[in-house]
Amino acid sequence: MRRAATKQAEGTSEWSRRRLLGILAATVAVAVLLLGGLAYAVYLAVAGIGDEAGANTGVATGETERSTVARGAAHRDEIAAEPMLTVPESAAFPAETTSIEAPEIKIPTGTGVNGPAFVMTGFPHTPEGAIGQLAQIDLAVLQSMSLSTAEEVYNAWALPGGVRAEEWWITASVRAFLSSTGMGEVKDPSASVTLEPAAALVKGTDGHDWATVCVLMKVSATYKSEGQIAFAHCERMQWVGGRWMVAPGAPPAPAPATWPGTQLAHEAGWRTWSTTDHTTEPAHPGDTEGER
Repeated sequence: MRRAATKQAEGTSEWSRRRLLGILAATVAVAVLLLGGLAYAVYLAVAGIGDEAGANTGVATGETERSTVARGAAHRDEIAAEPMLTVPESAAFPAETTSIEAPEIKIPTGTGVNGPAFVMTGFPHTPEGAIGQLAQIDLAVLQSMSLSTAEEVYNAWALPGGVRAEEWWITASVRAFLSSTGMGEVKDPSASVTLEPAAALVKGTDGHDWATVCVLMKVSATYKSEGQIAFAHCERMQWVGGRWMVAPGAPPAPAPATWPGTQLAHEAGWRTWSTTDHTTEPAHPGDTEGER
């Protein structure tokens, strides 16, 4: 009788873990599907349909040259919409890492001061600063797993001309998680979601004030069981009023969600996250200490 009870308990635990992992995977998949078609359509419109477009089979793995002069909207659309490495959903789950060390990317820590919607701010006027700010936006929304928080954060940190708050793919991720777990509009008090920035890349820049950047997070969730998954997110970012904000335009092509440190993560262009004091980052002419 005791063996039967033990076996049943083990089965329940395994079922709960599998269900949680499935929910995490669905959260990523739903968001990617929502924006994938739009981003690809924009890319085709920018690149043109024909032999020239068909011959371009490469994928974006990060910028090769940093832009110093802005070229405008069409160039920005092209950077954002360029496809990235396509990986299977299974690539997001914990896997064996490779012995090859990926290049590092040094991300400033920010000032630790909360900005609008209680999101930490104070990141410098550099593409790496944009990465740091995007990570804080993601942390604020995904750790709360609240639809109202997602809307508040997006409205405070997004410039006009992009998608609506309810269409933002981070909002879609929150909605998918809450719907899959049957929690309603806010996370159950017994559940926890924590994120750890693990890797990042600068997909491209257009002058000093605009960049498309990507972050790769390790997500750990607890709800009747525990599970981990990689979560990847790219955004257009623009420097306005002394801070990085989500820029106007169609969402970038989906980022490859790969477990950090794996061979696929290297192939996708992810660089290992390393923090640095923001005061050591160079400023652009015209920046002031208050703006940084």
